[in-house]
Amino acid sequence: MLCRVGQIRRCAASLNQSINQIAASRQKHTLPDLTYDYGALEPHICAEIMQLHHSKHHATYVNNLNVAEEKYQEALAKGDVTAQVALQPALKFNGGGHINHTIFWTNLSPNGGGEPQGELMEAIKRDFGSFQKMKEKMSAATVAVQGSGWGWLGYEKESGRLRIAACANQDPLQGTTGLIPLLGIDVWEHAYYLQYKNVRPDYVKAIWNIINWENVNDRLQIAKK
Repeated sequence: MLCRVGQIRRCAASLNQSINQIAASRQKHTLPDLTYDYGALEPHICAEIMQLHHSKHHATYVNNLNVAEEKYQEALAKGDVTAQVALQPALKFNGGGHINHTIFWTNLSPNGGGEPQGELMEAIKRDFGSFQKMKEKMSAATVAVQGSGWGWLGYEKESGRLRIAACANQDPLQGTTGLIPLLGIDVWEHAYYLQYKNVRPDYVKAIWNIINWENVNDRLQIAKK
């Protein structure tokens, strides 16, 4: 009997060691590079906002996500369910912040604006009647976000349709609604306040001039697979 207990303890110790090794070797999240300079989106978004938004705010989400994941792995290895549950808000908030901003930077381009082309445009016309109607509906939903959050154009895989949604705080679109994110507009004040003050509608109106429709279309193609 004592022999069997010893074997169980050795197996448990070996398992914990393996979990710790996996956690230690886990690749950490990193801040993605932008494909354009901080000042490239001017006059629609100024360089100071972009520099702070990317190198400070997004970087904080990345750092805090890595810390939360490390703590979660430790709690998992110990079988500490209470700690695992307690870490869920930090994982959701910082993980969502990292996911959302990683999409956001690619949704923008100094060569953006205008109207989408091809299959994306046809889907917009089918689901909203026209590009202008989609733009108006998404702008209204985005401006109406209470406090901080995001406005989204997403793809509903079950119906094959485009949908507009708003999410509070850093809640990720897919994890919250099931919609696959195509285009996101950040309406946390750090995304616009230095330039637009509290006039959120002006910021939302301006951002359409730098939307990277090629990126949005690429995301649609991937979502449909």
